[in-house]
Amino acid sequence: MLLLLFKNFNIDNLYIIMYHQNMIKTLSITKAREDLTSLVDNAKNKLDEYIIIVNGSPAAVIISAAEYESWKETNEILADPGLMKAIKKGEEDEKKGKMYD
Repeated sequence: MLLLLFKNFNIDNLYIIMYHQNMIKTLSITKAREDLTSLVDNAKNKLDEYIIIVNGSPAAVIISAAEYESWKETNEILADPGLMKAIKKGEEDEKKGKMYD
Protein backbone atom coordinates (compact mmCIF):
# COMPACT_ATOMS: atom_id res chain seq x y z
CA MET A 1 0.00 0.00 0.00
CA LEU A 2 2.75 2.48 0.88
CA LEU A 3 4.62 1.63 -2.31
CA LEU A 4 1.52 2.54 -4.29
CA LEU A 5 1.20 5.84 -2.40
CA PHE A 6 4.82 6.73 -3.08
CA LYS A 7 4.44 5.79 -6.74
CA ASN A 8 1.52 8.24 -7.04
CA PHE A 9 2.81 10.61 -4.37
CA ASN A 10 1.34 14.03 -3.78
CA ILE A 11 1.05 16.19 -0.68
CA ASP A 12 -2.60 15.17 -0.15
CA ASN A 13 -1.54 11.52 0.19
CA LEU A 14 1.07 12.46 2.79
CA TYR A 15 -1.54 14.41 4.77
CA ILE A 16 -3.91 11.44 4.70
CA ILE A 17 -1.17 9.10 5.92
CA MET A 18 -0.13 11.44 8.75
CA TYR A 19 -3.73 12.19 9.75
CA HIS A 20 -4.66 8.54 10.01
CA GLN A 21 -1.47 7.71 11.89
CA ASN A 22 -2.13 10.31 14.57
CA MET A 23 -5.92 10.27 14.66
CA ILE A 24 -7.41 10.12 18.14
CA LYS A 25 -9.31 6.92 18.74
CA THR A 26 -12.54 6.81 20.75
CA LEU A 27 -13.62 3.76 22.70
CA SER A 28 -15.97 2.75 25.48
CA ILE A 29 -14.73 2.31 29.01
CA THR A 30 -15.55 -1.40 28.73
CA LYS A 31 -13.30 -1.78 25.68
CA ALA A 32 -10.61 0.38 27.32
CA ARG A 33 -10.68 -1.84 30.40
CA GLU A 34 -10.25 -4.95 28.22
CA ASP A 35 -7.35 -3.46 26.25
CA LEU A 36 -5.72 -1.21 28.85
CA THR A 37 -2.26 -2.76 28.63
CA SER A 38 -2.06 -2.39 24.85
CA LEU A 39 -3.60 1.11 24.96
CA VAL A 40 -0.93 2.27 27.40
CA ASP A 41 1.82 0.61 25.34
CA ASN A 42 0.53 2.26 22.16
CA ALA A 43 0.26 5.64 23.85
CA LYS A 44 3.82 5.34 25.13
CA ASN A 45 5.50 3.83 22.07
CA LYS A 46 3.39 5.03 19.12
CA LEU A 47 2.03 8.27 20.61
CA ASP A 48 -1.53 7.03 20.03
CA GLU A 49 -4.27 8.97 21.81
CA TYR A 50 -7.56 7.60 23.12
CA ILE A 51 -10.77 9.22 24.34
CA ILE A 52 -12.65 7.01 26.79
CA ILE A 53 -16.45 7.23 26.61
CA VAL A 54 -18.65 6.61 29.68
CA ASN A 55 -22.42 6.60 29.22
CA GLY A 56 -22.06 8.17 25.77
CA SER A 57 -19.89 11.12 26.86
CA PRO A 58 -16.12 11.66 26.82
CA ALA A 59 -14.81 11.05 30.34
CA ALA A 60 -11.03 10.61 30.10
CA VAL A 61 -8.09 10.59 27.74
CA ILE A 62 -5.09 8.27 27.48
CA ILE A 63 -1.93 9.92 26.12
CA SER A 64 1.75 9.29 26.67
CA ALA A 65 3.36 10.73 29.78
CA ALA A 66 5.77 12.65 27.52
CA GLU A 67 2.86 14.28 25.66
CA TYR A 68 1.15 15.14 28.95
CA GLU A 69 4.32 16.75 30.33
CA SER A 70 4.74 18.69 27.09
CA TRP A 71 1.17 20.05 27.33
CA LYS A 72 1.72 21.03 30.97
CA GLU A 73 4.94 22.85 30.12
CA THR A 74 3.30 24.66 27.20
CA ASN A 75 0.41 25.79 29.41
CA GLU A 76 2.85 27.06 32.06
CA ILE A 77 4.74 29.07 29.44
CA LEU A 78 1.53 30.52 27.97
CA ALA A 79 0.32 31.48 31.47
CA ASP A 80 3.51 33.43 32.27
CA PRO A 81 3.10 36.99 30.90
CA GLY A 82 6.77 37.85 31.41
CA LEU A 83 7.96 34.78 29.57
CA MET A 84 5.51 35.35 26.71
CA LYS A 85 6.73 38.94 26.41
CA ALA A 86 10.35 37.72 26.27
CA ILE A 87 9.48 35.15 23.60
CA LYS A 88 7.73 37.77 21.46
CA LYS A 89 10.69 40.13 21.88
CA GLY A 90 13.02 37.35 20.80
CA GLU A 91 10.91 36.67 17.73
CA GLU A 92 10.93 40.37 16.83
CA ASP A 93 14.72 40.51 17.29
CA GLU A 94 15.10 37.47 15.04
CA LYS A 95 13.03 39.12 12.30
CA LYS A 96 15.21 42.23 12.57
CA GLY A 97 18.38 40.14 12.36
CA LYS A 98 19.41 40.92 15.94
CA MET A 99 20.79 37.48 16.77
CA TYR A 100 23.97 36.44 18.55
CA ASP A 101 25.87 33.16 18.75
